[in-house]
Amino acid sequence: MNEQHTLVRTLHDVGAAVWLGGSLMGAVGLNGAANDVTDSDDRARTAARGWARWAPVSAAAIGAHLIGGLGLLIANRDRVAGQSGVTANTVVKSVLTVAALGTTAYSGVLGARIARAGKVPATGGTIPSAATPGDVATAQQQLRALQWVTPALTGAIVALGAKQGEQQRPATMIAGIGARLAGVAGR
Repeated sequence: MNEQHTLVRTLHDVGAAVWLGGSLMGAVGLNGAANDVTDSDDRARTAARGWARWAPVSAAAIGAHLIGGLGLLIANRDRVAGQSGVTANTVVKSVLTVAALGTTAYSGVLGARIARAGKVPATGGTIPSAATPGDVATAQQQLRALQWVTPALTGAIVALGAKQGEQQRPATMIAGIGARLAGVAGR
């Protein structure tokens, strides 16, 4: 109960925080600023270039989060299996992590598609104009939705991580293990 796992917890938490913060800043700051680029032919390209520069940092943060999460799961495997509420939290958080990985990866694919198009007219980084080529417009429209899905998912991951921290309080652990044992005894 008194074991400390500072390194894996730091990797997990900082990785999630950077993933959340980067995706939210990109949606608000980078994509929003691309809308203000004077030359409409450079708006989508500017946003795509900014996201491409951020991608290695994002990948490192996601990797740190996954390594830290795996380390915490290994360190807390008995608690995950034996404490009421911890298994459900872990499963939901894992599902949300897989979903966030999917939205992040697909956003990268869409961003690369826009970047390959080069200079194309657009209203903004994720807002096509009437003159935007169809394939780029489709990618922008999909990114416009995904730019909010990824921060929502990663925000939920951070919240569930906070809940997991609360579940490690001694009184909560004792109550959770007691509830799990009572459930097993009642079967």
